[in-house]
Amino acid sequence: MRLIAMIAALAALTAPALAQDYSNYSEDALRAELARIATAETKVLVPMRDGIGLSTDIYRPREADGDVPVIFWRTPYNFNTLSGSRLRMAVEAVNRGYAFVIQNERGRYFSEGEFEILGYPRTDGYDALDWLAAQDWSNGRVGTWGCSSSAEWQLALAAMDHPAHAAMVPMASGAGIGRVGEFHEQGNWYTGGVPRNLFFVWLYNVDNPLRAQIPAGLDPQMRSRIAQYNDLATDKPDVDWASHISFLPVSELLSTLGEPPATFEEFIVRGPADEGWYEGGLYHDNEDWGVPALWFNSWYDVSIGPNMALYNHVRQSASDREVRDNQYVVAGPNVHCNFFNYGPDTVVGERNIGDTSFDTTGLIFAWFDRWLKGERNAWDRDTPRVQYYAMGANEWRGAEEWPPAEAEPVRLYLHSGGDANSRYGDGRLSFEAPDGEQPADTYVYDPMVPVQTIGGGDCCNGGIVHPGARDQRPVQVRDDVLVYTSDVLTEPLDVTGFIDAVLYVSSDAPDTDFAVKLVDVAPDGTAWIVDDTILRARYRNGYDAPEMMEAGEVYELDFTPMTSSIVFQPGHRIQVEITSSNFPKFVRNLNTGGNNYDESEGRVATNSVHHSSGRASYIELPVVRSR
Repeated sequence: MRLIAMIAALAALTAPALAQDYSNYSEDALRAELARIATAETKVLVPMRDGIGLSTDIYRPREADGDVPVIFWRTPYNFNTLSGSRLRMAVEAVNRGYAFVIQNERGRYFSEGEFEILGYPRTDGYDALDWLAAQDWSNGRVGTWGCSSSAEWQLALAAMDHPAHAAMVPMASGAGIGRVGEFHEQGNWYTGGVPRNLFFVWLYNVDNPLRAQIPAGLDPQMRSRIAQYNDLATDKPDVDWASHISFLPVSELLSTLGEPPATFEEFIVRGPADEGWYEGGLYHDNEDWGVPALWFNSWYDVSIGPNMALYNHVRQSASDREVRDNQYVVAGPNVHCNFFNYGPDTVVGERNIGDTSFDTTGLIFAWFDRWLKGERNAWDRDTPRVQYYAMGANEWRGAEEWPPAEAEPVRLYLHSGGDANSRYGDGRLSFEAPDGEQPADTYVYDPMVPVQTIGGGDCCNGGIVHPGARDQRPVQVRDDVLVYTSDVLTEPLDVTGFIDAVLYVSSDAPDTDFAVKLVDVAPDGTAWIVDDTILRARYRNGYDAPEMMEAGEVYELDFTPMTSSIVFQPGHRIQVEITSSNFPKFVRNLNTGGNNYDESEGRVATNSVHHSSGRASYIELPVVRSR
């Protein structure tokens, strides 16, 4: 017993001190704590190779003994008054012995120069790391961290393999991905060749060529002084986006608000294979990867599919074995950037998905301690490569690959007697393929009366879509929505991975869209969206080979995969919805075969989904049977 007590005492002496718990601190208390523990330098102009200075705030541990590692957060957003996750993470970082550095991208707030989406990661991002590594208070190791815009720029930077870039934590980083595998979303501008409306709203708020700027050449003290009473934030007129998002032509959506031509006008005319997407800050899968990464993704975010595909790409393709072997991902059930809000009785959208408790902060700092401080034992070597939340079962699970090795493809085929229109029709899902002829299901798609988006994965859209798990029954009563439903399940069906859809379709229009939705139907009839996808028919043969449809011809459409982990429980049913619009999440196809973005009038399309033995439409589920 005495020996055990001695060992315990020795362990207590050698164990690292526990970090302060800031979970219940108010923002005012966090600001006071940051002032107490940090030495701050604000509005420092970090020089870029072309002489432009980027405004940077630096918080260093006041009691630091020697140089310290750096956590770098880069953003297009206003941080003149630290708040929210940036404030909390600054306090957490400094308390744990890191310098926390936050910087505005070029052309934003106190930074000089002209704005470009993603902030020139290959030049400005690289130069910022040069500067940080060279400071006398820096140990030369920099970890990049951030969510959404603060994560997206990190991807192209990782391709540069900067010697100081020791580790990264990209959270919800999909808009930094151009092309990876079969996903050609070009920064989430597209899904299946269909533009998403969220970036139109986002650019109105962020891209501001008429921004105010302070005079050049001011000394650092004066710049910091000005920031105490003027944050250079714009105050644009409010827009009723719920109404304005329907404006046609789409190309004039922002100019009609009085906005001068800027990024939106440049991007809206690009097709999904346009060379312009390969000239900016997006990461594409023909590039290498040089940085260990701890990824955070989520089922109800904008681009969960590309994010998980990029994780796989790096694990398989990075030239450096150490980099390949040090990629980890957490995939949660949350909406965009809500990684710090896990806990008991979590509601995502409208659905309670149980106790999602997860120590996000602890995992991130274990990762940085490993790579920035060199504490090899800080990171548990038994940590699963993939930690994911299985909805329905409502539990965290681990796997060594994505999808889990146990996942096997299982097809659910579409069946009907030709009347799958609405939830009251005869559409069925079956594990048995069609045997013989079945009549096609036909509906009329009018782009002036589109099917409303309800939930799913989205963000940053001015309130036009509320993401998450939401009940689809309000749109399932429409005749232009085809609904296919399985029998009641008698045992759990674990669907975890990439979810494919293949449809055989026809139309009397030269071009139209087809939208697919996977739904979990509870015993009380509630139809919870799991995920959705969409494809513009002209891109069925590839994004670089658009081709119109011929009336009466039947075409095979292979969709960009959906991605999730959902356990359909006994008593539940699986459901698939098919229609031709999902608005305002996606821009409507006007069915003309024209550019679409510069058109104001559409035409009505009569569209059909076929499901006979030679044209078996189906959804392919990655089913994990070992549990």
